[in-house]
Amino acid sequence: MTGTEATFQTEPHDHVFLGKDHDKAERRTWAVIVLCGVMMIAEIIGGALFGSLALIADGLHMSTHAGALLLAALAYTYARKHANDRSFTFGTGKFGDLAGYSSAIILAMIALLIGYEAISRLLNPVPISFNEAIPIAVLGLAVNVASAWLLAGGHHYGHSHDHSHGHGHDEEPRRVTSDRGILEIAVFEDNVPPRFRVRTDTNILPAASDITIETIRPDGRRQLFGFEARDGYLESRDEIPEPHAFVAKIRLTHAGLAEVRELEFEEHDHAEGAHHRDNNMRAAVVHVIADAAVSVLVIVGLLLARAFGWLWMDPLAGFIGALVIANWSVGLLRDTGGILLDRMPDSRMAEKVRKTIETEGDRVTDLHLWRLGPGHLGAIVSVTTTSPHEAAHYRQRLAGFADLSHVTVEVQHARLANG
Repeated sequence: MTGTEATFQTEPHDHVFLGKDHDKAERRTWAVIVLCGVMMIAEIIGGALFGSLALIADGLHMSTHAGALLLAALAYTYARKHANDRSFTFGTGKFGDLAGYSSAIILAMIALLIGYEAISRLLNPVPISFNEAIPIAVLGLAVNVASAWLLAGGHHYGHSHDHSHGHGHDEEPRRVTSDRGILEIAVFEDNVPPRFRVRTDTNILPAASDITIETIRPDGRRQLFGFEARDGYLESRDEIPEPHAFVAKIRLTHAGLAEVRELEFEEHDHAEGAHHRDNNMRAAVVHVIADAAVSVLVIVGLLLARAFGWLWMDPLAGFIGALVIANWSVGLLRDTGGILLDRMPDSRMAEKVRKTIETEGDRVTDLHLWRLGPGHLGAIVSVTTTSPHEAAHYRQRLAGFADLSHVTVEVQHARLANG
């Protein structure tokens, strides 16, 4: 090789990298804050009127609960209001992760305080007013269950915090550019046999006879798909056999000239990766679930203590609750801290990017992949090639990855020495 020259390209776009349910999550969080605030005021006033110190104490505890959720709500609001502020180089999508990290620290402190108090009471038991404590614990559990239900909003936040979804009509379409504009190609199977569907960003469709898709499977089998015009889209005449793992060669003919583009489809487990998690909502849900878990343990401990005189059961239940909260806090700190430090969010995605680029002798010499916000990834790819391809060619190869929201491509052209 006698020398290299580099070309760069980034795609012009906005820098709004918020989660797809950002607005709904913001509204749900504020609603839970209102619920906690009402309960807090009711408990403090009720405790003052009826002389119940335990009720006042639980009301003050509810204020810390509302304060932690306020952090999440303010993060949602601030990220939305400043989403288009260009002073944030890569947008405000990470505000949720910053709030989640802060909430994890608060959870860790709460775990330490509960653990300290539990050990103190084990060593020095104190009398318990069971008739007051048990109803208050039940009330706290009810509020936490209602809060978790409001925050979840129909989603399931298990310990792994993954979100399941089908890969039919909900899957993001693959996008390929051509001289006719941008084609959006998807495998559609919403309660119907799977078929290719093609749309365009301009709603001006090519003629059905001008486009074909040929699938090439790992075992070498090929299948050619023709299309028919539907209402606003083109649909393949034939069904797509399972599994949906193949290379799709899109051939578009116009004015006697043919363009060929390739997309790679892979069968997956229908679960979103970790880079789709809304860690701000995750932190809020973990907070109320942790509080609910402690309430359950406290209720059990109080009932056993009252029934058998085992006063040590109450602090033991609190200590177990502290361990549970600490475990969730560590997981949240690890995940959000990695994002804030731009740790590689998805090694499988990185490998797919490499495989997509490294064909025809091209080589990825440097790859940076990081999370910009829920469901949004940034990528910087350095490619060394002996071909005349420019950065736009490699951007086209990566166009099928819907999660790559900000891509910069650097191409190093290596010249071969004569002879």
